Amino acid sequence: MRALRITRKHAAPGKRWVRRLLIATSAMAVAATLFSLVYNAATAGRSREPAGLRFVTADGIRTRYRQWGGDGPPVVLVHGFAESADTFDPLGRALAARRRVYALDLTGWGYSRRRGPYDADHQAAQLLGFLDALHLDHVTLVGHSTGAAVVAAATIRSPGRVSRLVFLDGDGLNTGAGAGATGLQAALPPPYRTTLLRLALRSDWLIRRIYESNCGPGCPHLDRAGVDQWRRPFQVAGAENGIWHMTGIVGLPAARVAALAGVPISKAVVFGAADDVFAGSAPYETARRIGAPAPILIPGARHLSFISNPGQVATAITAD
Repeated sequence: MRALRITRKHAAPGKRWVRRLLIATSAMAVAATLFSLVYNAATAGRSREPAGLRFVTADGIRTRYRQWGGDGPPVVLVHGFAESADTFDPLGRALAARRRVYALDLTGWGYSRRRGPYDADHQAAQLLGFLDALHLDHVTLVGHSTGAAVVAAATIRSPGRVSRLVFLDGDGLNTGAGAGATGLQAALPPPYRTTLLRLALRSDWLIRRIYESNCGPGCPHLDRAGVDQWRRPFQVAGAENGIWHMTGIVGLPAARVAALAGVPISKAVVFGAADDVFAGSAPYETARRIGAPAPILIPGARHLSFISNPGQVATAITAD
């Protein structure tokens, strides 16, 4: 009995620490939940769309777009994950002297209406609807990053509409950039994920850091207006709901991308030579897969090569 009493004496402090830990953990969870709910309510106001935006209806989706230049064969720029038509402004201006240039906001991003599913096939239908709305044929389609899958799907569906296909810093595959990027939805319940998203969007430092890591030293510094250009599309009505309904599957199976090799059109693969989103072999493997010539590598450029080196990318896009 004496030995049993001693054991119980020694066990009691351990039990007290466990109870204290559980109480502290519960208190922290309650505090975090209360903060999240209060913060979300206080920041529930939505940003308005900037004035003067252009829209057309594409595959039933109110689609925002931009245009540069007025003459020459048409080029349509298709953005990637978390980007918008505004991202292409340096490249659009570089191409404008030689081409008639368009860029649209894919559904789920920018200022176009959000309407799922947010996958490459649905966005390709929107892209083809955009070509219909603006009466564009024999176009050069340029897909950046995950946008490569969108232009690939559109070309496979309607090859007669396309005269040249350009993969820009993207391989079109469902294993590449952006895949699984919306795992936050599965990892966190609504109050916390909304809070984290809004806190991140309010951080000028974080937006600049992400931009600089993807763009490199050759890119212009983001001033406050530049930061807002990246942030504002995520703060308009419907943006958060669209993000939480994305699957993270933004590309195509390798076999579907390889079908492009049988499409008899001009093709090009253009990558920043220092792009660290993809493996160094990706440009070469992508060119072989789609039946394109050897890839064009932009020296010193990273994943946003069209911002750091718009003139070189424009030359690659328009090369015969």
